Amino acid sequence: MLRLLTAATALLLALASVSPARAVDESDLLPVEEAFSLTATATSRDAIQLHWDIADGYYLYRGRIKARGSDGVEIGELDLPEGKHKTDEFFGDVQIYRHAVDATLALKSAGADSAIVTIQYQGCADIGICYPPHRQTVTVELPAAVNEPTSLIPGHGGGFAMEPTSGATPVNPLTQALQGQKSLTGGTTAGPTVDDLPLPEEAAFQFEAIALSPTQLLLRFTQAPDYYLYRDRVEFSVDPDSGITLGQPHWPQGVDHHDEHFGKVVVYFDQIEVPLNIARTDGSAGKMTLKGVVQGCQNNGICYPPMSRAIEIDLPAATPDELAAAETAVAAENRVAAPKAAGSADGAGVSAPLALLLALLGGLILNLMPCVLPVLSLKVLALASSGESHAKARSHALWYTGGVLLSMAAVGGIAIGLRAAGLALGWGFQLQQPLVVAALALIMLAVGLNLSGLFQIGAGISGVGQSLTEKNGATGDFFTGVLAVVVATPCTAPFMGSALAFAFTSPTWLALLVFLALGLGLALPFLLVGFVPTLARLLPRPGAWMETFKQALAFPMYLTAVWLVWVLAKQRGADAVGWALIASVALAVVFWALGHWQTRRKAWALLFMLIGAGGAGVSLWYLQQLPPPSADKASQDSNGAVAYDARALDAYLANGRVVFVNMTADWCVTCKANEKAVLSTDAFADALKQANAVYMKGDWTNVDPEITAFLDAHNAVGVPLYVVYPRSGGDGVKLPAVLTVETVTTALRDAAR
Repeated sequence: MLRLLTAATALLLALASVSPARAVDESDLLPVEEAFSLTATATSRDAIQLHWDIADGYYLYRGRIKARGSDGVEIGELDLPEGKHKTDEFFGDVQIYRHAVDATLALKSAGADSAIVTIQYQGCADIGICYPPHRQTVTVELPAAVNEPTSLIPGHGGGFAMEPTSGATPVNPLTQALQGQKSLTGGTTAGPTVDDLPLPEEAAFQFEAIALSPTQLLLRFTQAPDYYLYRDRVEFSVDPDSGITLGQPHWPQGVDHHDEHFGKVVVYFDQIEVPLNIARTDGSAGKMTLKGVVQGCQNNGICYPPMSRAIEIDLPAATPDELAAAETAVAAENRVAAPKAAGSADGAGVSAPLALLLALLGGLILNLMPCVLPVLSLKVLALASSGESHAKARSHALWYTGGVLLSMAAVGGIAIGLRAAGLALGWGFQLQQPLVVAALALIMLAVGLNLSGLFQIGAGISGVGQSLTEKNGATGDFFTGVLAVVVATPCTAPFMGSALAFAFTSPTWLALLVFLALGLGLALPFLLVGFVPTLARLLPRPGAWMETFKQALAFPMYLTAVWLVWVLAKQRGADAVGWALIASVALAVVFWALGHWQTRRKAWALLFMLIGAGGAGVSLWYLQQLPPPSADKASQDSNGAVAYDARALDAYLANGRVVFVNMTADWCVTCKANEKAVLSTDAFADALKQANAVYMKGDWTNVDPEITAFLDAHNAVGVPLYVVYPRSGGDGVKLPAVLTVETVTTALRDAAR
């Protein structure tokens, strides 16, 4: 694209010692009115003074400045000062201006009190991008006599009026349908002319649109002869509050082209028509405004900077069935077309052996995560109770591993099956269900009550006067492994993301192998202790101390139950907490009665167990009926984060803002640890401020299709997910699941460049 890059670089080096012009890259390219700021004043009724302020890193061509009068105003000579000589690739020997220039425009006659003139000028940026000829219409108040000059009054409400282009529209079957529609150039739908090359941008590239149906637009791009349009440099957006979601453009076959700046690209030389599906929340007839950014070049000539356009389109009414079908189609298009985040290796370039190794390492690290520690303490206690019996140690390890592997395969199988059915679910998906969270809280409470001695499952663990039967020992170890997997799902360990991303895109048998490898990693420490006598001898000898230790382990279980009830409050509000507490009391009655039944065999204990179980069941039933609390998408939290919204994200990116997206959930322990250690710090707040970044936060505590689509688009298997979008546009950069302050601040600083 940048054919002037080499010459411009040499020019910059030559001027470095005499010019303070700052370096400009394409992402910093100024709008033409800011690069060359024009003002005009009347020095008399016979003359207008023109003044350009030229930004550093830009220059204006002397020979490309022209003027024309209108509304009865005749202009005379345009007096321009000498410029600096330059050999230009396209215009030969030219003169240019930098920093500022003044010119005088003579008026031969002006019968009114004001003069309307159109000034055309053209300039370039030092990086090699040249602007097309730009026309600016200004209105200048003329003094009644020789007075002080008055300031420029911009025409058309402060904007710059662009003169319509004349010409003939190319013949096309849709010409008649498109007649009367507004063009994104702001002028007519007339075709371009090539009398004066290079053409102004509105003449070189035209863009029109109509609604083919209530849920589909037809876009037409018309390039002037010998001009071409970049396919992948065209972007569309709508107002985030419009209730409209854009699908993916259905581009026709283009021409392969090697570009010096963008590499291998696809371009269009001829007129093309592009269908674009839309999803709507409002089916009534109305209007929509489509915004577009296009970019193209003159063949063997200058390349134009990105050009912003906007057009209003009349939408016909849509039926509910049409709206539903369009929503499904647009979601599918965006899900398939969504690029993987730059810098993310999840699932990309991961072979099957590597995925299995990463899963094994991830499962091993899960043992160190806070969500697994309560269950981990139970296994330590069980292994210590086996004493010097190698057979018992191996039995504990094998049965525990069996519980872990079977439950991990079940979790993986359910997730894979549901994804195959069209539900984009990921790691920890079951914790989005309030009934599952409440049941887990009750299980942790039951384990705590057991450790506190309210009732017994099997025999004592210390070996003083009691022993475990083979059946009871194996059952306890197996279900401890099951519980370890269930409570491990709120955590995401390093290496897990890549392994699970590979699993969710692999055949079912291979995906299940990845989940089994993850489970094997989780069980590996206990397998080693059970089968390596040297490691087993490091465990303390059993004794009476273990009864006290067992009772102390009840408190981590109670705290885990409290945390799960807090998650439940986030999912279903205060009423859910009330029902969960009632169920907890009912469960306590069950186990209190069970303890009496175990010691005294009283019939009344059975009655109380039935009453307690019924009370817990009824409470859970009422809890499940509660609706989720309403969410305010526009709200901000104490960190200044705005709620994630896909349309708002598109709008921020279209406006060149850096955006930090945090996808989290209240049941995600890793998420909460990152928020406490990194995202709530002053360093993070300062980094956001310095980058002028928007902090967006998506809450996946409950099922949210919009957030699920975002996770799926970034090949993420669950939360946490952190993506930083640079202000220069393009794909976001995906950060690791476990954050550090340095990682986040560096990513924000790079995104702001």
